[in-house]
Amino acid sequence: MTSPAHLLHRQLLDVRALSVALVSPLSDADASAQSMPDASPAKWHLAHTTWFFETFVLAGLPGYQPFDARFGYLFNSYYEAVGPRLAREKRGLVTRPSLAEVLAWRAHVDSALAQHWFNLDATRLGLAELGCHHEMQHQELLVTDILDLLGANPLQPALYPAAPPPAPAPTAGWTRHDPGITRIGHDGTSFAFDCEGPAHEVLLRPFQLANSLITNADWADFIADGGYAKPALWLSDGWAWAGANAITAPLHWQPEGGTWSSFSLSGRREIAPHAPVAHISFYEADAFAAWAGARLPTEFEWEAAAATADPAAGNQLDRPGAVAPLGGPGLFGDCWQWTSSAFLPYPGFRPAAGAVGEYNGKFMNGQRVLRGASCATPRGSSRRTTRNFFYPHQRWQFTGLRLARDI
Repeated sequence: MTSPAHLLHRQLLDVRALSVALVSPLSDADASAQSMPDASPAKWHLAHTTWFFETFVLAGLPGYQPFDARFGYLFNSYYEAVGPRLAREKRGLVTRPSLAEVLAWRAHVDSALAQHWFNLDATRLGLAELGCHHEMQHQELLVTDILDLLGANPLQPALYPAAPPPAPAPTAGWTRHDPGITRIGHDGTSFAFDCEGPAHEVLLRPFQLANSLITNADWADFIADGGYAKPALWLSDGWAWAGANAITAPLHWQPEGGTWSSFSLSGRREIAPHAPVAHISFYEADAFAAWAGARLPTEFEWEAAAATADPAAGNQLDRPGAVAPLGGPGLFGDCWQWTSSAFLPYPGFRPAAGAVGEYNGKFMNGQRVLRGASCATPRGSSRRTTRNFFYPHQRWQFTGLRLARDI
């Protein structure tokens, strides 16, 4: 029988290999640039995830020597308890170490992990499991940050060949749910991030959830009907944000002779009408829902609706290549789905002890929850209880929406 340590080691090898494969088409310049403060260079993602394993799993083990003591300052993200760090908006200034040096550091850390793996205690193995899932989160960020970077390039370069054409439009309509008192949150029997628990009961009234995500064609209708120009549809902060930033369409959209095009890692192309709309903010999603005579689901409604859904199904990331929302049945894949819920602690939530306690709890302020998974989410890394979260104006991720309505 394969031991948990062997299974986790297999996962570690797969995760670490995928990160390297994702940057294989990039030049050193591609991997070093930063398009905006919210995004990070691809090289930084490779380095930060390596720093995580070195800092939390390997440090203090007999005979282990850090690759370069200076790297802690460059590649710590937000762990105040670990020490000072470079400001996030300055990550694009780190032209050195080079991509090759960062890859050498990864090899150094991977070799040490292999050497010590089967002698790690339960605490370090738990941190290594967290490190695997942490790196999968950064794989999605790496993909979307590259997309944002290349989208800002006037040449609009293509990194990959075009994605396959979208699937036929999924069945429209609504599914009724009568959940009543429902248990929400992770039960602790397998891996989950701390913010997914503790499990607790909520009372949910009957509701309907749309069978499919809102499409590009739906969004084009919203634009044509003046959706971005009707303040009655918008939350006050959203209206102010849209006006201050001249927001009139999803991120990466441009008018093209009577239709719309969008930028992807396959270059700029005409939008596929039946593909799910992506790169929209919470403010835009909420305004669309008002225009459609519906609303956004709460995160608890979404989780209740996903009770029998397969989190590993749908259009998710399996390997390097074109990523794009393609459409299809199911609650997982294509786009993260905005909910109306604020990212707040569940009853009884307590951050973990030590520096890793800063992982999620410190961000429970001013952000909104998204559920599901996107086309850039590594398959197998999302759960029914996963709580993704972003600020309501952010939209460089593959963010979309699924409508709900009261009964």
